[in-house]
Amino acid sequence: MRYGYVKTAAVSPDLKVADVMGNAKKIVEAAEKACEDGIKLLVLPELSICGCTCGDLLFQDTLLKGCVKALGVIADKTADMDMVIIAGLPVKRAGALFNCGAVLYNGDVLGIVPRTYTEGPGEDGGPRYFDPAPIGNDLIDLEFQKDVLFGTDVLFRMEDMSEFCFAVEVGGDICAPIPPSAMHAKAGAAIIANLAASCEAAGKAGKRKSSVKELSGRLMCGYVYAGAGSGESTTDMVFAGHDIIAENGCILSESKPFGKGWAVSEIDTQSIAFERRHSGIFPPYDDMDYDIVTFNMEVSDTELTRTYPAYPFIPEGDEKEKVCAEILEIQARALAKRMAHTGSAKAVLGISGGLDSSLALIASVRAMEILGKPASQVLAVTMPCFGTTDRTKSNAQILSEGLGAEFRTVDISETVEAHLKSIGHDMEDHSVTFENAQARARTYALMDIANKVNGLVVGTGDLSELALGWATYNGDHMSMYGVNGSVPKTLIRHILSVYAANAADAGVARALKDILDTPVSPELLPSKDGEIVQKTEDLVGPYELHDFILYNAIGKGFGPEKIFMLMKETFCGKYDNETLLKWLKNFYRRFFSQQFKRSCMPDGPQASVISLSPRGSLRMPSDAVSALWMDEIDKLS
Repeated sequence: MRYGYVKTAAVSPDLKVADVMGNAKKIVEAAEKACEDGIKLLVLPELSICGCTCGDLLFQDTLLKGCVKALGVIADKTADMDMVIIAGLPVKRAGALFNCGAVLYNGDVLGIVPRTYTEGPGEDGGPRYFDPAPIGNDLIDLEFQKDVLFGTDVLFRMEDMSEFCFAVEVGGDICAPIPPSAMHAKAGAAIIANLAASCEAAGKAGKRKSSVKELSGRLMCGYVYAGAGSGESTTDMVFAGHDIIAENGCILSESKPFGKGWAVSEIDTQSIAFERRHSGIFPPYDDMDYDIVTFNMEVSDTELTRTYPAYPFIPEGDEKEKVCAEILEIQARALAKRMAHTGSAKAVLGISGGLDSSLALIASVRAMEILGKPASQVLAVTMPCFGTTDRTKSNAQILSEGLGAEFRTVDISETVEAHLKSIGHDMEDHSVTFENAQARARTYALMDIANKVNGLVVGTGDLSELALGWATYNGDHMSMYGVNGSVPKTLIRHILSVYAANAADAGVARALKDILDTPVSPELLPSKDGEIVQKTEDLVGPYELHDFILYNAIGKGFGPEKIFMLMKETFCGKYDNETLLKWLKNFYRRFFSQQFKRSCMPDGPQASVISLSPRGSLRMPSDAVSALWMDEIDKLS
């Protein structure tokens, strides 16, 4: 449970209709297995103690009393398990009958939550047997426990980890125009448990999965859906034990219909809390008229079964090419709009034969297409100096000409040398002054060329470089519009790879493939035997690590300790712990110290999930102190 993880299971035991004691035994067996697996929240299906297909047997007091007695047996047999269990049963109250979920912990019933809506052709018989939940909460007596909270407006919250806060909705309540879960989430529930009994039919499983996924995303919550299984009556319907666990719009785990009936995963309640705070959508929780039931569970380590992608910015599965095309189109549309608004005739950019300028060039050519102008209105300028290699310069030219852009060479060597001489800098001193003078000279040249041709200087710097401050202030840091500002280095690699694979021009494809194989470098130090000597990732660290840290630190709100734990899990075998800590510390050091560069970064579109724009996406003071984060990292050493 450390780091906010709640190991959760949705389980569909093989029950028998009306065999309440036999079902209680099955539920206890499931609980024992779940407890061995470290589960902390176990959700069972709707009416799981008696079966949802009891029909008119629900009119029989014998069945109803038997269900309550069986609930007592389950409570007693699971009293020593450090786990919350939610089981379904019919409950009588004041002459009415309710379809309920009972929340158990340490042998006690923490609360009974009735189904809110009974209208419609529900598999449980709906209004033929059950009444809708009454307004407000009350206390009821069970045979084995007095004064049990009864009602829908209840939150169950762990005392020592307040993020673990859940609520219950039952069955078809999920289908309501405003489901109870919406109010539960608004009141502060990070996890919604649904005890369900949806029968199977062709195509229904996909719709069910989509509903759970969509609702978890809309409510920014974890959603645990436990469906009735194969033990139900097949008189008129078949039940498939379809169990689903989702978190904030993503399916974490799913038991396939007619499968084992077990879905297990870890819901990250810390991440949910961050997403809600960051969204600004959720109101303060204390204005809701909810009863809060607390329970005291031990905070322990959680063995993760869910995985985190090593490249979180890169889409997985069949969406890869689609997302890459969407990002490129967003960049191009944004640039086209800015050029039309400013009346710029040409897009002017420095082309280095590297990853970033290649993507910016492709986006600029597409922008011209959108504007109805020829690609030759893109002016690609290569500006060789002391560290430029023939390989990168050649790739820049082949790519530019292959895409139809105007290609121009402006050698800045003499300009830089004269400038360094004028300020008294020794040409053999290859310090930061030597490097930055070249970067600023290139920007100086681009700005003046843009003035001559009525052009707009297109920035090429990417999100990863912005996060690390790996840019020369008022050099490559500056432009008139930054199309790559929200696209990280790992994603740029992927976009170019997809573009190369689909390129109609063979020369463009070959150049891009060679660019992808070229070490990332600003080429500001003299080359050796025509080869690059200055490799960015040797200096600031692997971009795959920095993009992983960036995504989880800024996108998810995780702290260094949690990120380090995830890095060890994700990059096990590729980097040792010492290396991971080194670059984690370097990320935070640079992220804080280099904010002043981001505070005045150029306009640019948000094309991926994270932006560091100071105009809304990241409002961070330039002189914020990183001591708290660095201390946390030091304790990990």
